Amino acid sequence: MRQKGWKAGEAPAGCKQPAACPLSQVQAGTSVRIKRLTLPPDVLRRLREIGFCEERKIRLLMRQNSVICEVCNTRFGLNRKLAEAILVEPLPVPVRDQAA
Repeated sequence: MRQKGWKAGEAPAGCKQPAACPLSQVQAGTSVRIKRLTLPPDVLRRLREIGFCEERKIRLLMRQNSVICEVCNTRFGLNRKLAEAILVEPLPVPVRDQAA
């Protein structure tokens, strides 16, 4: 069974940082929070204009040659190079109440 996301303090396989990881290494279906954008100023400005900014919650919908993310209820496609420059952290998985 494939595990979505990663545990707090643990990064996906191949990620060198425990708390933040490039968006390009996150599994599809995972919700994350953007922690840092490591891009040239002109690209950084454009990404922020469309909603990719620090502390924004996003969801990775698909990861192949490029990635598709949902940001502010809008889907965006990013090439792998851009996705590698967006560092993210996992969001806590909500716990469902078992008592009904």
